[in-house]
Amino acid sequence: MGGRKKRRQREHSAEAVTKRQRQQDENQSFTTPEGQVLPAELKKYWRSRHRFFWRFDEGIQIDEEGWYSVTPEVIADDTALRVAQLHNDRHSEPDYGRICIIDAFCGVGGNTIKFAEWCEHVIAIDIDPQRLEMARNNAVIYGVADRIEFILGDFYQLAPTLKADVVFMSPPWGGPEYTDASVFALDSMPFHSAQEWVDRARLVSANIAFFMPRNCDPLQLADLVPDVPCDIELNYTSGFFKAITAYYGDLALFGSSDPQQLL
Repeated sequence: MGGRKKRRQREHSAEAVTKRQRQQDENQSFTTPEGQVLPAELKKYWRSRHRFFWRFDEGIQIDEEGWYSVTPEVIADDTALRVAQLHNDRHSEPDYGRICIIDAFCGVGGNTIKFAEWCEHVIAIDIDPQRLEMARNNAVIYGVADRIEFILGDFYQLAPTLKADVVFMSPPWGGPEYTDASVFALDSMPFHSAQEWVDRARLVSANIAFFMPRNCDPLQLADLVPDVPCDIELNYTSGFFKAITAYYGDLALFGSSDPQQLL
């Protein structure tokens, strides 16, 4: 009896050590097979790398901010197809690829690439030169770089000079901490409020797709542009609720300007 008891104690002790080791491993920075050193909190994003870019292993580049801000590829593809089809359906275009769209915060190119797969001309804007070069590299891997015009600059400053059919915006949300709030405050965004971003986009086009945190209030998003139709789309991937996209103008599938009919 005594031997079995001691053996169980040793087994429990070994399990505790293994558990502590796993916890320590999770809290340490790690180096990816590509040689990128990432902090521990980004490990879960790296494990989902093929959900962000299915061609990741072919040389895709992502910086630290890109890991938690890039749109999952299945969502980016759905958004691009919807934008291309709906805009041109409203304008009776024979080929829904003939459209110019601005990706106002292109980051490492997740949405930009998908827009370029469906649209004739994409203007990709980012304020960070290294991130813009990563987007260019990633677009080359997907074979769509020739459809993209890369611009280094601040969309807020550039907007009055731009022309396009559609503006897609996914401005900074303030990092992963946005999930801490039960309802995301639209005036808490870095640099400018959601209202300011939308007003700026309307200088370019009334047709706007606004990609926002999943904990936004849909009615507040509709109120940003009360005089035009708005749809709210809940974005899921692998069964998980990831984000909300507000569509304004010609991109509103159901064409309702009544916030109570959005969902």
